[in-house]
Parts: sequence; C-alpha cells; structure tokens
Amino acid sequence: MAYFIYNNKKVYYKVTGEGEPLMLLHGNSVSSKLFISVIKLYKRDYKLILIDFPGHGKSERVDRFETDFWFYNSEVCMALLDELKIDKINVVGTSGGALVGINMALEYPDRVNFLIADSFEGEYPLPSFTDTIEVDRERDKKKFAPRIFWFMCHGFGWRKVVDLDTEVNIEFAKLGRSFFHKPISELKVPTILTGSKKDEYCDHLESIYNGLHKKNDGLNIHMFDSGGHPAMLSNKTEFFDIVKSNVKSIH
Repeated sequence: MAYFIYNNKKVYYKVTGEGEPLMLLHGNSVSSKLFISVIKLYKRDYKLILIDFPGHGKSERVDRFETDFWFYNSEVCMALLDELKIDKINVVGTSGGALVGINMALEYPDRVNFLIADSFEGEYPLPSFTDTIEVDRERDKKKFAPRIFWFMCHGFGWRKVVDLDTEVNIEFAKLGRSFFHKPISELKVPTILTGSKKDEYCDHLESIYNGLHKKNDGLNIHMFDSGGHPAMLSNKTEFFDIVKSNVKSIH
C-alpha cells in the first residue's frame, strides 16, 4: 500500500492502469472503495489516481475533520500530485468529491485539464440535508446495507468516521459560507456538471446546476433521467462514455 505524508499524517493513495492521468475523488463519509465497481472499466483507458482523504479509508485516522473540509482536501490532492510529479490532471469528483474537484480547478486552473463534477449540491450546503443529517445518520447506522458499506470503506472504525463527517457538515453549514474560496464565475477549466434527476439527496439538482450556469456559461450540464446518487455509479456505462468523450490528452 502506498502512502504520503500530509500534516504529519499518512494519506493512502493508489495508482493503477495506463493512459492519461485521471483522479477519482470520493464523497463524504466514504473512501476510494466507492469506486470498486468501476475501477476495471476506467483503468483500461486511464492511469487512475485514487486517494482516501485524511481520516478516511486506509488513511491515518484524525481526531476531527477540518471545518473547511472540501477546500482542505483539495490541497491534500494537490500535494499528492506533487508527490507523484504529475503536473496536470483530469479530475472526476462525485458528491463531496465534486466540491473538492471544483476547489482544485478554481485554485489551480493551470494544473487541472478537465473536470467532471458529479451529484453535488451547488455552492452552499443544502438545509434539507444538513438539518436532518444527524437523525438520518443515526438511523442509517442501524441499517444493514449502510453498515456493510461503511465497513467496506473504513473497517471497524467506520462509526467514528461517519460521526466526524456528520459533525463537519453541521459545523460548516453554520458558517453560511460557500464551499469554494473563489466565485464559480472564475472557473475556467473545461467542466461538466452531472447528476440524476432522481437523486435521492436532492431532487432539484438540475435547477441548482442551471443557477451555476447563469453565473458561468462555460459550464456544461448533463442530467441523467434515471439512476440515483451518485450518478457516476448509477449510470456507469453512460457516465464512462462522457468521460471518454471529453478527457483529452494533456501532453
């Protein structure tokens, strides 16, 4: 297993496959194991860079998550690229990973070649999610399927990871701040926003994306009629076709 050090903590990463470099960014409360069902599909065409954010998956545990979680992890990802001596990268981020990817593209536009931001809530936390996250998470921790999934992602310490993620979502929402340090209008990296019209966490993603498009008409939108959250996994083949059609050589 491969690790690099960030802020005195071991951060797990994996590089697999051949071709153009493509970084896959997992969402909140999970790990790079989220992509286990699509890795074989992607690594035939791309050099995949996978990472477990600090405190997640196989990365060293932390006492708390940084309040500015999505910006902080964009800095972690850039540090990994420096470690791997990768100057420019294609990025696919899903759910919370999409927020991380957008921060990367906003802060380092010369190093992000192309971005797909999938199934995310826009610039600000959704009250419909954060207002109920504590109750919802406690309910889900008692259900078989979520328990098995979180165990797959984190092992026996999954409860602590989920609780820390619940805390950081609530803490950040109270700040009333954007997930991003720069306005979305400054996003110049070629970007596609993807999502499902039937996303169970947000049934109006298309409206949110259209609002972002009004602020930045360079953003492209692709909404899937079927599937759930995240669209990247619930529409695997069609989503991969979008990746193949848009990820260009960076050499």
